[in-house]
Amino acid sequence: MAQYSVLIVDDDVKLVKLLQTYFDKDGFITYSVNDGLDALVAVREKKPDIIVLDLMLPGLDGWGVCRRIRRDSDVPIIMLTARDEESDRLVGLEIGADDYVTKPFSPKEVVARAKVILRRTHKEMSRYEPLKVGNLVIDLERHQVTQDAQPIELTPTEFKLLELLVGNADKVFSRLQIVEQTQGYTFEGYERTVDAHIKNLRRKIEINPKIPQYIQTVYGIGYKFSSDTDE
Repeated sequence: MAQYSVLIVDDDVKLVKLLQTYFDKDGFITYSVNDGLDALVAVREKKPDIIVLDLMLPGLDGWGVCRRIRRDSDVPIIMLTARDEESDRLVGLEIGADDYVTKPFSPKEVVARAKVILRRTHKEMSRYEPLKVGNLVIDLERHQVTQDAQPIELTPTEFKLLELLVGNADKVFSRLQIVEQTQGYTFEGYERTVDAHIKNLRRKIEINPKIPQYIQTVYGIGYKFSSDTDE
């Protein structure tokens, strides 16, 4: 079994030590920093497999750190916050976070969520052929998406969502079904964040995100990937 590394970014030293203890118990290599600017340095130098990122940080806040990371990396990010605001969750997911945990939380839950994300993003997929729909090619083995032979940068969650929809073209998925099949768990309020991921995907793969050709809304139910394209 692969040994994964995690970067914990939080200015609460006691919380960092607690999370490190739980990640260590599960066999992770753990790194930690206490402000946003140091986090950017650690990401470049340590190249962690996953990041646990607090929103309220000195130097550069969590939103800023996430935006900077997403410029050139799709490393999974779990955001932490003491604020239970749905708007915070949506903003975090829209800028590229893969999950969101509100304080206070169980350290075991954070580790469990990290393991779910890592199993999803690092699983063996060599038995699959690339999926081709219209001008999109989704290479599951290489974890790559191209459009007209040009690479498209997706976060791990966006990739998993696209894989689910394309692999079941024309099948309608409710938000709850999308959460269950891409995340492996559910929690209150998460269904609404599916919309944020859909918005991001449309922005990246649709010619006109406001009139989507691929990812279509089925009002009152959820979403589907249409195989009826002109490409």
